[in-house]
Amino acid sequence: MHLNRRQFALSVAALPLAACAPSSPQAPVRRAGVPDGMRPVANAGYTNWVAGFRARATSQGFSNALLDRAFRGTGFLPGVVERDRNQTEFKRSLEDYLSIAVSDERVAKGRAAYARHRSTLTALEREYGVDAHIIAAIWGLESFYGERRGDIPVISSTSTLAYDGRRGTFFEKQLIAALKILDRGQVAPQNFTGSWAGAMGHTQFIPTSYLAFAVDFTGDGRADIWSEDPTDALASTAAYLARNGWQRGLRWGSEAGPDASGTIQPQPGGPRFTTTANFRAIKRYNNSDAYAIGVGHLADRIAGGGPLRADFPPDSYGFTKDDRIALQRGLTARGFDAGGADGVFGDKTRSAISAYQRSQGLPVTGEPSLDLLRRL
Repeated sequence: MHLNRRQFALSVAALPLAACAPSSPQAPVRRAGVPDGMRPVANAGYTNWVAGFRARATSQGFSNALLDRAFRGTGFLPGVVERDRNQTEFKRSLEDYLSIAVSDERVAKGRAAYARHRSTLTALEREYGVDAHIIAAIWGLESFYGERRGDIPVISSTSTLAYDGRRGTFFEKQLIAALKILDRGQVAPQNFTGSWAGAMGHTQFIPTSYLAFAVDFTGDGRADIWSEDPTDALASTAAYLARNGWQRGLRWGSEAGPDASGTIQPQPGGPRFTTTANFRAIKRYNNSDAYAIGVGHLADRIAGGGPLRADFPPDSYGFTKDDRIALQRGLTARGFDAGGADGVFGDKTRSAISAYQRSQGLPVTGEPSLDLLRRL
């Protein structure tokens, strides 16, 4: 059995990915504004590990010329290790998750992206049998329709994580796969970038999954998932789903009535959903009910469908989503940046609450409350 394409990664509840600069096969990627910790630093242990890895790689048939080219300008990235070690299994409610995954902005951008690439998406549906709107929705969740593909050199990220050792065997396999991608001329080293954990391109394939599923749909001799043109990445996603159980002509599922049987209800008191074999195929892309519902619901919204009909229950603070949005707007109106008004309480909202409490001489907890909402 092949590895799940996303077993290694953070939950998509952490969306969106860090923004990246546009790339193309002809021009090197611009890396302005690289986040702290994502530039190579000297590390003797890493240098020694790379020397040992190179010996293992040459024994597997990789040339020294390829290894020189692959590792040129790369190095140990402390920020990658920090991200990997601080992956809290942080649970969002389904309501919060869908507020991010199927936001008004993501729906609007998805409809626009679908219109721009309609001919490609419908051609992929004909070829692979995968609903064109599902392909577009995965693109939207994985990279915000190509706007956030990741800007970290894949050789640096995978070698750093292989050296660090927490999941060393897994990431050494990804590094070996990355070398094969370079050796086959699929991408130039300067454009070989991805997220902090090595997921690449418009639909965030890891290197081993790229080797197993990537498709050259444009016919130019390369399965180019990195360039501005998303065609090969979208085709690769369609191929992945088709080879992982997608059934032509079958919906992913739908929202169900409150008394329907044979349903799932990921959030107690929230909407129920019927699901099909295609729901399970989406979960092969990311093994999460929330992710698969997010993809399915976003696909429905891109196709013109409306919001979910059922309400979610109040959260542990007694807030509805409208209450959370009102609190964020109230903080912002008073000069405390809550990070927008999406109804999701994240770090920025909690920091804004703390700053407001401090300014009012209140106990500084960073916690929302209905009393705080009334004050605002």
